[in-house]
Amino acid sequence: MKIVLMVALMVSAWGQAAAEANKNYQSADQRGRMVATLTGEHRDARQKPKELIAALGIRKGVSVADIGTGPGYMLPHLCAAVTGSGKVYAEDIFPDFLAAAKERGCGHASFILGDEKSPKLPANSVDLALILDAYHHFDYPESMLAGVRQALRANGRLAIVDYYKRRGAMSNANPDFAIGHIRLDDAGVVKEVEANGFKLVLNQPFLPGSQYMAVFEKK
Repeated sequence: MKIVLMVALMVSAWGQAAAEANKNYQSADQRGRMVATLTGEHRDARQKPKELIAALGIRKGVSVADIGTGPGYMLPHLCAAVTGSGKVYAEDIFPDFLAAAKERGCGHASFILGDEKSPKLPANSVDLALILDAYHHFDYPESMLAGVRQALRANGRLAIVDYYKRRGAMSNANPDFAIGHIRLDDAGVVKEVEANGFKLVLNQPFLPGSQYMAVFEKK
């Protein structure tokens, strides 16, 4: 009985890889309070969405998936970049976040309710999968990466833009917040993603001291 219990606890701990990062997203009230934080105009100065679009080479006619879109902060920028000849897939696991995202979407955006283990994107449909500030929320990264890989076209790319697991990386009153909140630093993320069918093509700071950008191709 003790052995069975220990195994169950180990499986639970492994499955809930991002329990600490996700503790403030468990209820609709918690997520509702996050909407203003995640979509406010003040975020532009910190996140630099136009610079991000340029750095990733997102252009007219491409198909982009915004995985973990939340309330859709990036959607107006992505919609404008790909124009009506392109496609934007906005994915999240929370219906209330997707409802908020639809208010920021466009006519060439589709909204997909994924789950903790799959983004549920159409197969072979995406030129670029963007995971912005969301990879550290994945409880089942291996399963999610398998879903992303299936959705990417032959020359598709995966871009992860996230916070360093380092002191002062996140704008929070506690300078050590990122150390407890973020599951892996960039080197750990690269190792994990490459172990799941991807090849790193670029890893560089995006917001120096705060965020990195890691870009991968399918192997």
